[in-house]
Amino acid sequence: MVRNGGTMIRVTAVEKLVPQPFTVLGWAVADIAGSVAALVSRGVEFVRYDGIGQADNGVWTTPGGDQVAWFTDPDGNVLSLTEFSG
Repeated sequence: MVRNGGTMIRVTAVEKLVPQPFTVLGWAVADIAGSVAALVSRGVEFVRYDGIGQADNGVWTTPGGDQVAWFTDPDGNVLSLTEFSG
């Protein structure tokens, strides 16, 4: 268990990892374009999904205006960044 400020994060070791096709951990960010650019500059590649109309930087804008981008960790788990509208 890790405490980051007032937030607890619990991580469980597993005997065999089976990456899931959905987001397993995500962060809310204030500036998704800047966050994506910072991660790309460090070598992170963002995932593109067919048929959802992501921008050139991999960000998808939901019908409600939220913006989401996905990437994977070294084990293949899907992680995300979300900038909530309003």
